[in-house]
Amino acid sequence: MRLVILRHGIAVPAGTPDVHDEDRPLTPRGRKRFRKAARGLAQILPAPDLLLTSPLPRALETAEIAADAWGDVEPTIEPRLAAGRSREVLAALGERGDDDLVALVGHEPDVSALVAHLTGSTGERLPFKKGGAALVELDGGTSDRGRLIWFLPPRLLRRLGGQ
Repeated sequence: MRLVILRHGIAVPAGTPDVHDEDRPLTPRGRKRFRKAARGLAQILPAPDLLLTSPLPRALETAEIAADAWGDVEPTIEPRLAAGRSREVLAALGERGDDDLVALVGHEPDVSALVAHLTGSTGERLPFKKGGAALVELDGGTSDRGRLIWFLPPRLLRRLGGQ
């Protein structure tokens, strides 16, 4: 199985008055920039067989933008992605086929910790910028070890998306 791990786009800053952390949406700039990044992502990857997202607005908006760029895919809300329980999500993916492509949209520090766990890293985590993505190929049938195929910052994804 291949796993695309995405960090949500640029959101309203934490600590913004009258906006609770769990309610922070993407900013207009965040939506615009991630639309370009999503087009770049769609240039290099087909639509995933499954697109899971945290239910928090910033991640859900990011997943919807990605789904629109890919076409023919609908985001599925996965509450464990908001609660820092990505490894539990992976365990549930064990039933997916070896040829499946699954995308997850989540938050830091969870997304970088997930990539580190999957690749067996004991050192520093990858610096996942908002709107960045990684592709990890999981070792045959198991859902907890694999190898990093690529790690792309949002700037490069936007370049791939053009316009």
